[in-house]
Parts: sequence; structure tokens; C-alpha cells
Amino acid sequence: MINNDAAGRSPGSMRTTVLASVIGSVIEWYDFFLYATMAALVFNKAFFPEFDPLIGSLIAFVTFAAGFVTRPIGGLIFGHFGDRLGRKKILILTMLIMGGSSFLMGLLPTYAAVGAIAPVILLVLRMLQGIGLGGEWGGAAILTFEHAPAGQRGRMSSWPQTGVPLGLLLSTIAVDLASAGGDGPLVAWAWRIPFLFSAVLVGMGLFLRLRVAEPATFDAVVATDQRVRVPLLSVVRRFPKQILIGAGARFSESITFNVYNAFILTYTSTVLKVPKSYALNGLLIASVAGFFLIPVAGRLSDRIGRRPVFGIGAAVALVSAFPVFALLDSKSMIFIWLAILIGWTLGACTMFGPEAAFFAELFPANVRYTGMSVVYQIGVLPSGAIAPALSLWLVTRFSGSWPVAIYVMIAAATALTSLAFAKETAKKDIDAELLSAALTKQ
Repeated sequence: MINNDAAGRSPGSMRTTVLASVIGSVIEWYDFFLYATMAALVFNKAFFPEFDPLIGSLIAFVTFAAGFVTRPIGGLIFGHFGDRLGRKKILILTMLIMGGSSFLMGLLPTYAAVGAIAPVILLVLRMLQGIGLGGEWGGAAILTFEHAPAGQRGRMSSWPQTGVPLGLLLSTIAVDLASAGGDGPLVAWAWRIPFLFSAVLVGMGLFLRLRVAEPATFDAVVATDQRVRVPLLSVVRRFPKQILIGAGARFSESITFNVYNAFILTYTSTVLKVPKSYALNGLLIASVAGFFLIPVAGRLSDRIGRRPVFGIGAAVALVSAFPVFALLDSKSMIFIWLAILIGWTLGACTMFGPEAAFFAELFPANVRYTGMSVVYQIGVLPSGAIAPALSLWLVTRFSGSWPVAIYVMIAAATALTSLAFAKETAKKDIDAELLSAALTKQ
């Protein structure tokens, strides 16, 4: 059996690859959570002050959704060139776009300073951020997946997913520190500091990514002349079932993920009118727990399969939706923490563990970057893009949280249905023939 070491990859190279992928993922999710949190707490006042606070929050979430709208553009662009030119080059570029957009947000003048142009620039930067994010996840996941030894793909490719709780943890700490002086300084100037801090993370990420080698799998695609001229057309023509399966599974993870972080902050502080620290601290606790759960779920998927582990997370989301909102509606700090732990950690993070390997194994190496990007971004458009804004509208329209619970349940049922049509690939060494052919040709 051919593995990465046999193909010239050392354990030291694997560690560098994992660190490079994780730091990129941390930047991605740090930026994501930071924007979502500031949209809930600050942007309605700094960029949309002429509206009622609740309406201002809703408009701020619309700009949040704009980043999701441009994600597929980034996914298609960078997926194409990732399959044509290599994973490493594209991941350096996506990191610069992501971090640069966040840094510029920290320098952005507010509505009070320049008027209506301020929210317009914010929207443009958010859209650029979305383009960078669109190409980041698939490349980072593939980098570790294709470097991983056979039998460890789930465990190794789950590490970039830990960037989700790490990014949440880091952004929440940054927001807590920026909020230490109260709402006045936070809205006036302190909100900028966490965005400017993105430059530090980007510097660390670039240092690591410049040291990473291309995966042996991509080298084999080049050596055997299997690169596809237009990867997107190949994916759409040859793998429509895989696209639907992956996007359907992603539907639950994305909605569960976004409802239980971005929406929860506004729901608890603006609708339930409890201190914002309740949800922020709950997310801190959930992020620590998620950091440990994700690699456990990834490793478990190597043993029992991607489908059952992902299905456990979707099932948790399905059965816990109403109990989670009952806990939130209690307005009790402890119960709010428990709700976030159940919904975000046990539901979403369990799905995060096997997700990268599950999606990567849907497609062959020569179109894998494009295929994963299509699945990931298509799955997020009807879910993550609108989840916070739609959830807030549902709560205000029906004067209760029960429609949001149903929304989460529908998404979970969609994922479980998609999994029923998927093939189990955890035990299949999908790139062995390609690597063998490349070694033989050399």
C-alpha cells in the first residue's frame, strides 16, 4: 500500500502541513466569527445608526450574508486553479485576501464620519472576504487529506476543522477584551482592534504555508497528465449525485453552526434581553469542548465510517432543537451555556469531524478541490448565508423561537436523507492507483 511517506513525505512535513492548514482555518473562522459578533453587537450602531436597533441588526446580518453569496465565486475560482496549479499557491493567496479584508475593516470609517459610503465599503470588504473564504476551506482540508497516511485521513483532515472552535475561542476572547470598557468605547473605537489583529495571524500563517510541500497526490496528477482543462464542467457532468449528497449533508451542519453562534448572540441580548456575556461565555465553553470533540469524531470516522459519525451529529441537531431553545428561553446563564454546548458542540462539531474526509472522498484527485468547493459553497447558500437573518425574522414575525427550531430540524432531516444515499469510503484507499501509476512512470 502506498502512503505519503512512501511517496517522499516525512512526519516532519506532515506536522508542518497540519499546522499550516490549522492556522489558515483559524484565520478563516476568526474573521468569520468576529464579523458575525460585531454585526450583532456593534455594526447596527456604527454603520446603520438611523434604524431601530433590531432592524439595524437585521441589516447588519444582510451584510454578513453577502460574504456567503460571494463564497461560491471564490470557491469556483480557487477550486479551478487549485486543481490546475496546485494546492499550496492558492492557499497563500486566499489567506492574503481573507486577512487583508479583515485588517481593512479595522481601518474603516463609520457612518458618523463619512455617511452612507461607510456601509457600502463594509459590504465590499465583506464580499472580498467571502471570495477568499470560498477557496480556503477546500484547499486546507485537501492539503491534510492528501498528505495523510492511508487509514488516517479522517483524523488528519479533521485538524483544519479545529480552526472553527479555535477561531471562535480567539474571536470571543478578542471581543470580550474589546468590550471590557463597556458599550461606549466598544462602539466608538475598541471594535477595531480585533480586526487589526488579523495581520498578526496572517503573518504566522504565511510563514508556515511557504514551508509546505505540494501533496504527493497532486504531484501524481501532474506526472500522469490527468489535470482537467475545466474542472467545474467535469465535476458537474460526472458527479451530480456526489454534489447533491455533499450539499444536502452540508445543509444541516451550516444551519446548526450559524443558528447556534451568530443568531444566538442577537437572540439572547436583543430579544431575550439578557447580558451579552451569557452567550459569549457559552460560546467560549463550547469552543473548548469542540476543539477536543472534532478530532475524536474524525478519528472515529476512520474506524466506523464517515456516514455514521456525521449522522450522529445531524441526529443530535434533529432531536435537540426544541430542548435547546427551551433552555435559551429560560434566560438562565447556566441553561444558555448548556444549550450552546448541546446545539453547537454536540451537533455541529460532531459533523465537523468527518466532514472534510467525507467530502474529499466524493471526488477523484484531479477535480477534488473544485468538487469540494462546489459542495461546501452550494450547501451554505440556502443555509449559512441566510440563517441568522432568517432566524431573526422568524422570531420577530411569529413572536417565538419555535419556527427556528423547526428550521434546524428540517436541515437535519435533509442531511440524514442525503447520508442514506451516500457510499461509505472510509476504508477505501482512493488515491493508491494514482500514486502507484506516478511512481511507475518515474
